[in-house]
Amino acid sequence: MPAYCLFDIRAVHDQAAMDRYVAEVPATVARHGGEYVVVGGPWQVVEGDWRPAYPVLIRFDDLEAANRWYESDDYRALKALRLGAVTSDAVFFAGGGVEAHAPARRDGDGDGAPRRGPAPA
Repeated sequence: MPAYCLFDIRAVHDQAAMDRYVAEVPATVARHGGEYVVVGGPWQVVEGDWRPAYPVLIRFDDLEAANRWYESDDYRALKALRLGAVTSDAVFFAGGGVEAHAPARRDGDGDGAPRRGPAPA
């Protein structure tokens, strides 16, 4: 089941560090079987309040591959460089299409199970 890593770079505090990161990170993604799907570009909000600043979406074969890349020795120094240079958010998702669709997550804990007990007020 494919996995997607979504990063939203909300602010850059060290442009020189980000320039180095942008030059070097694609090779680590490729070595781990990843593929860039979205890097910045125009976007359109159609529901809700989220306003991405600079979204980056990377596809891997599965969550295990995504996590192997994210925790790899290959990426470790670059990850530290990015984390020190930007304010960002990141989330990893498992894909799979409608056939593998998990129940709606209502409690936000990420386990895919709906909230049990009374509905929140």
